Amino acid sequence: MAREPKEELHRYLQAAREDMLWKLDGLSGYDVRRPMTPTGTNLLGLVKHLASVELGYFGATFGRPTTEPLPWFDDDAEPNADMWVTPEESQDSIVSLYRRAWAHADVTIDSLPLDAMGAVPWWPEERRAVTLHMVLVHMIAETHRHAGHADIVRELIDGVVGLRSHNDSMAPGDATWWESYHNRLERAARESDRN
Repeated sequence: MAREPKEELHRYLQAAREDMLWKLDGLSGYDVRRPMTPTGTNLLGLVKHLASVELGYFGATFGRPTTEPLPWFDDDAEPNADMWVTPEESQDSIVSLYRRAWAHADVTIDSLPLDAMGAVPWWPEERRAVTLHMVLVHMIAETHRHAGHADIVRELIDGVVGLRSHNDSMAPGDATWWESYHNRLERAARESDRN
């Protein structure tokens, strides 16, 4: 049965939201905060960032500003403050913030038609006017992009891989097969460099 376009977009956004939180399952407070790339990418920071931007895109953009305190966006906040979690911020508080952001966004999504107009206050004036449809597409792309980051970060932490908790979407193979596959790709990369 075909879904309405807004319902389908919302479903894709919700799937990405849930995938982000699944990547935290079973990890310690250290592991969810660990900077796993030279630029500091970490799982809980990605969740904090997504919570913050959802509150903005589905809030202020459509005249529904949040009452959530977001001190990492204050004028005197350090750069990238929304991309990592301080020791004083608990994992539960960040996950709860993300879930509240979903609820706030979902009211906007449910109450407005796809062609409802809004304005993104932090975008340049010439691109500021948007529709709910545009914002949904933007947030689906952003959330899935960060879910891809989370996939890689989680694999680097403990080897857990997969698209979703119920569907890993991975080729079948045990540890020996994956090691052989990895080595084959490494050989192919080295050989191509000699050509």
